[in-house]
Parts: sequence; C-alpha cells; structure tokens
Amino acid sequence: MSFVAETGSGHVLSMDGAPDGGGRNLAPRPMETVLAGTGGCTAYDVVLILKRGRHDVRGCKVTLKAERATSDPKVFTSIHFHFIVSGKGLKPEIVERAVTLSHEKYCSATAMLAKTSAISTSFEVVEA
Repeated sequence: MSFVAETGSGHVLSMDGAPDGGGRNLAPRPMETVLAGTGGCTAYDVVLILKRGRHDVRGCKVTLKAERATSDPKVFTSIHFHFIVSGKGLKPEIVERAVTLSHEKYCSATAMLAKTSAISTSFEVVEA
C-alpha cells in the first residue's frame, strides 16, 4: 500500500497507507498530500500577491484543520486555513485581501475542494 508518484515537473512524492489498511505508515496518506498541496498552493498565492504589491513579506505559514465525511467517498467537508504572515510593516487589511484573493480567485486547489468543503480562513500578522 505504498506508492510513489512522479509529478509533471519530475519530482517524486511518496505516499503510504495506515497499517490497518495494509500500509506501513512510512509516508503521508494520499489525502494528507491533497490537503498539504492545498496549503502550499494558497500560501504561494498569498506571498506572491503581497510581493507583487511591493509589501515586505518575509514568511508565510498556513495551518489547515479539516474534517472528512464519515462514509465513502470520504471527501473533505470543512477546511479551516490559518495564516501567519510575517514581514515589515504589513497591514492586516492588506494580508486579509491577499488571503481573500487567493481563496476567491487564484487558488485552484481551494476552488476544487470548495466543491465539497466549507472553507474558512483566519490570519495573523507578525512583525519581522
């Protein structure tokens, strides 16, 4: 129940299942990689939006908390994204706008997951 995926960009990603499903717990579960990819997609957007606006962004961390359906297919039913954005002189309203733009316009992964999930966000700004 271990799998290796080669991405379109030529990178390799390992996945494994839980022991109770025949896996050996050696790598993230496939659905964990979906969630992690979504976090990376939206964080990328937020940083890019801020940088294009010439804001001094130094870092972006996003934590996702998700719930899944109890019956098959066990799709994500809710996902909360909490962003911690650091930089010099970042205004909360600018960070909020970047988060909103990512989720409402740019993030392809969030757009797909929003078909089955209630999406919510929160953020904090940390002075670097």
